[in-house]
Amino acid sequence: MPFTVAHSPEEWSAKFGADTRTVLTIGNFDGVHRGHQQIIKDVVERARREHRISAALTFWPHPLRVVRPEIAPPLIETLPQRLAHLEFLGLDAVFVLPFDHSVASLAPGDFVRHILVDTMRTRVVFVGENFRFGHRQAGNVQLLRELGRSMGDGLSFDVECVSPVILRGVIVSSSAIRAAVANGHMPQAARLLGRPFSLAGEIRTGTGTGRRFVFPTLNLSTEQELLPARGVYATETVVRGHTYRSATNVGVRPTFDGSKLAIESHLFDFSEEITSGQMEVRFWLRLRDEKKFSGPETLRAQIQQDISRARSFFARLDAARHLCGHW
Repeated sequence: MPFTVAHSPEEWSAKFGADTRTVLTIGNFDGVHRGHQQIIKDVVERARREHRISAALTFWPHPLRVVRPEIAPPLIETLPQRLAHLEFLGLDAVFVLPFDHSVASLAPGDFVRHILVDTMRTRVVFVGENFRFGHRQAGNVQLLRELGRSMGDGLSFDVECVSPVILRGVIVSSSAIRAAVANGHMPQAARLLGRPFSLAGEIRTGTGTGRRFVFPTLNLSTEQELLPARGVYATETVVRGHTYRSATNVGVRPTFDGSKLAIESHLFDFSEEITSGQMEVRFWLRLRDEKKFSGPETLRAQIQQDISRARSFFARLDAARHLCGHW
């Protein structure tokens, strides 16, 4: 079946009716990291085995934006990026529940009855060990199991609890990824995500300073909230369906007394002049801090070193991939 997204109980019911039972997981899924990937793999396998719909219930905006906006985290990805990753992992459907004060005030039992049972016709739900739900997060896994067993009229459901994924002693979580990205620890972020952290958006015309005085760059405008620490990175940049190795600066151009944050990439072996279109930057390694230089020539010399370091990094990466391909 084609991947389906619903944004209200009415839309879900209209798409799937009252007889379609689901195998479900619930969460924010920010970043769709390796922990999320494992639980979704379990959902998809169970659903296929039982000939049911594999689905995820997620929320927009992030619940903390509604109940405690002062501590709401910057999101790793936009909602369209999240949905694209969930589709790639093989889910049949996603219910994006608009999270507002009325949803936040639902008691655990009401949430289960109205959303999981009456709307999504849940047969099995997969959650993590620390899963909480309902008003003031009063519900936990034990209560979810009890509620699942208590549903009558053939509407009871099972609960499967999934252990967290641990890599090198670190529990994979969206919080750990945010910390890694914010501190410029891109290899750590990539390990937890299962892919390099990336920023996507539109190409925007810059000031032209780089092309005139230093190296030509493409400037990215993105709606993503989480940004890497300021500095220079070895990256890959995707434009017009092609991937180019690149060096990317995240910063304010202090050498030219800039004040506005910019994300600008110099693409290797690329000479086209592009002023619009889609662009994605994948961050592999932080090379150095952003710093102010005495002038364009000094900056140009430093960027030449940055490019050499980035090329060396990718040469090592290619060699490692080649070696792994022979094992």
